Amino acid sequence: MSTAYVIITVITALATVGNVVMDFANPKYVQANAAEVGVLPNWIPWLAALKGAGAVGLLAGLLGAPAVGLAAATGLVLFFVGAVAVHVRAAVFHNIAFAGSYLALSVATLALTAAR
Repeated sequence: MSTAYVIITVITALATVGNVVMDFANPKYVQANAAEVGVLPNWIPWLAALKGAGAVGLLAGLLGAPAVGLAAATGLVLFFVGAVAVHVRAAVFHNIAFAGSYLALSVATLALTAAR
């Protein structure tokens, strides 16, 4: 197990968990950002649960379930590709860097996971 794989995977999992916590806390800015890109308020907890499952899957991959880690990394990449696409579709670019950052972390994690 490479050091880069462990570090990037842990960073991705922690960043995703932080995002999930904020989604479940549901502050006004999360609601406003979701509304701005056309995400209905009742979708927020479901989307957060998907991200949370991805983060847990990344950690499972680190702990000895490589197929689960690979599936989780793939799922997170697809999730954040969707998030970036939703921002582009809605022409909301002022905060697209957040979705893009999570996408970049997920892509790096997927690449390192697949290279194992």
